[in-house]
Amino acid sequence: MTPPMPVRNPAPQDADVAGRLLAWYDAHHRDLPWRVPPHELARGMRPDPYRVWLSEVMLQQTTVEAVKSYFRSFVRKWPTVTALASASSDDIMKAWAGLGYYSRARNLKACADQVAVKGGTFPDTEESLRALPGIGAYTAAAIAAIAFDRPAAVVDGNVERVVTRLFSIATPLPQAKMEVRAIVEGLVPDKRPGDFAQATMDLGATICTPRRPRCMLCPLRENCSAQANGDPEFYPVRLAKPEKPLRRGAAFVAVRSDGAVLLRKRPEKGLLGGMSEVPTTGWTARVDGATGVSAAPFAADWRRAGTIGQVFTHFSLELEVFRTETNAPAPAGHFWSGAGGILGEALPTIMKKAIEAAIPGATNGKLGDTATANHLITTIP
Repeated sequence: MTPPMPVRNPAPQDADVAGRLLAWYDAHHRDLPWRVPPHELARGMRPDPYRVWLSEVMLQQTTVEAVKSYFRSFVRKWPTVTALASASSDDIMKAWAGLGYYSRARNLKACADQVAVKGGTFPDTEESLRALPGIGAYTAAAIAAIAFDRPAAVVDGNVERVVTRLFSIATPLPQAKMEVRAIVEGLVPDKRPGDFAQATMDLGATICTPRRPRCMLCPLRENCSAQANGDPEFYPVRLAKPEKPLRRGAAFVAVRSDGAVLLRKRPEKGLLGGMSEVPTTGWTARVDGATGVSAAPFAADWRRAGTIGQVFTHFSLELEVFRTETNAPAPAGHFWSGAGGILGEALPTIMKKAIEAAIPGATNGKLGDTATANHLITTIP
């Protein structure tokens, strides 16, 4: 596709961009549980670096709406970084279950431990922040700008979209990332850099959206090259993504007569590391696992309960689900999780789907009426 001919490209040094954006943000900022709004900042309230860090880690590759309830739950349980450091890894993984990208939770614990050792105070520069586990270039810039008012260039997907449209950048992403970052560095104001970062993200999330941007409401419409050209949706330009491979395997849900479900813990490293799971076959991002009843972890009356799927970053997964009832002791490396306790286990989404296929309602507390529950939790002779 040929890009529209640029009409006007505002200079990166154009201070009017920052001024317009900050004025819009003062009136239209999103109310988020981890954010200190501009009127509170004007009164001298400062953002808590712990809350900024926690929210930014949670927001990596995850939507704001999905993060809100997890963030509130975390700060209720662990209101400070030292409190989080004192928590067990298992408790953190359980609290994180369902949010995805579980390496973030492991890094969260490692980072909290390091900060707690240093007195519970986060460093205030991008360079020192990047030395902490799980903090990359974007997260370090966001914490430095928002928590410590450093003039850092904060560039996420929303910011990339705003900037590529403002400047009609036809270089495809991700190749355009360095170009976008250089422009943002020129736009960051000396005063209120944290608000500028959040304003740009808010603009991308609410006005400069991927589809049908509301250009007439945009405070930067007079500066925007793509809007002047009449084709803002052309930007950002992206190369076609290769099709994800499909991997297959099987999951086995064993139910005890009291409703307990047989689980085991995945290895600490690797995909879904440290999470709980029902027994499954050896699928990975690169190879299929065995399928069918013959792949069951032990002999029993396994019955097919359906097929489930999950899309991961680099592959899609399809699992056959089988169910059986047994009162046998848990095999080595496995454990029984009580009917009520299953809700508190560190189960990733794919495992919740497997259990739901075998025991509808088991992972959301909605097992249904007594007759349904008695049917699902079978008494073993």
